[in-house]
Amino acid sequence: MYTKEDLKNDLKRLGINQYGTLKVNSSYKSIGQVDGGPETVLDSLSEYMEEGLLGLPAHTWAHVNQENPTFHVDQSETNVGILTEMFRKRDGVIRSLHPTHSVAALGKDAKTFTAGNEKFDTPCARGSSWGKLLDRQAKILLVGVDLTRNTFIHGIEEWMDIQGRVTDGHEDLITVLPDGTEIPVPSRRHYGLSWSEHYWKVEEILAENGAIEYGKLGDADVLICDAVKLTDYISEMLKIDHDLFSDNEPLSKEFIEQFNGLFVY
Repeated sequence: MYTKEDLKNDLKRLGINQYGTLKVNSSYKSIGQVDGGPETVLDSLSEYMEEGLLGLPAHTWAHVNQENPTFHVDQSETNVGILTEMFRKRDGVIRSLHPTHSVAALGKDAKTFTAGNEKFDTPCARGSSWGKLLDRQAKILLVGVDLTRNTFIHGIEEWMDIQGRVTDGHEDLITVLPDGTEIPVPSRRHYGLSWSEHYWKVEEILAENGAIEYGKLGDADVLICDAVKLTDYISEMLKIDHDLFSDNEPLSKEFIEQFNGLFVY
C-alpha cells in the first residue's frame, strides 16, 4: 500500500519541478492501493507542488450543453474522474469559469492562471489556461491514461486553426458564480471524441524526440509531457498533414522521415 511520502518520492524521481507548473490528468484506480485513498493522492500532489502551481481539469462538457446550459462554478460536478471532483472542492483551489472546460488550480499564481477563460468561445483558446500552460513551460502528467486523454493537444489543434475541430455555431451557455451572478458564455464545442482517440499515433515519435518521458506513480504508468516541445512538434506535424488525426493508421515511413531532424534541443 502506498503512502503520501511514497507518492511524493515518486514525483521527485519523475523529475517534476516542484517550483514550476504541473497539470495532471489521471485515473485514480491505476495508482493502486493508497493509504487514505484519493485524498492522500491529492495531498501528495498538493504538498509536492506547494511552491509551484498544480492544475487539474474540472471539465463538465459531458453534461453542460444547449439542453442543460447552466454551469455552476461551485456546484457542477466534473466528468473526468474522482480526483478532479475532489480537488476542485479543496480549500484554496480556484476553478476557472469556462462552462465546459474549466480548470482547477492551487498554489502560485492560481488566480491569474484561471482568470479569463470565460472570455473565449472555444474550449482551449490560446489565451486561456490551456495556452498559459505553454507560456509557463508546464509539464503535463498523464497518470494511468494516454495521449488520447491529453486535452492540451486539443488546444494545439485550435491554435493551428485545424478545420473540423470545433463547431461553427455556438451554444448559449451560462456560468453562474457562487453569489448567483450569471455570465453568458456563447460557446463552440469540440466535434465529438473521434480526433482525440487518434492522438496515440504520435506517442512514439514524441518520445524519441524528448517531448515525452515515462515513469511510475504508485502502480500507474505515467507519461510526462513537455508543453513546449509538445506544441512545437505537434504543430509541425499538423503543418505536414492537417488530417493527421483523422484516422487510426500508424504514421507512415514517409511522414516520419519528413518530420525527423526538424528540431534540435
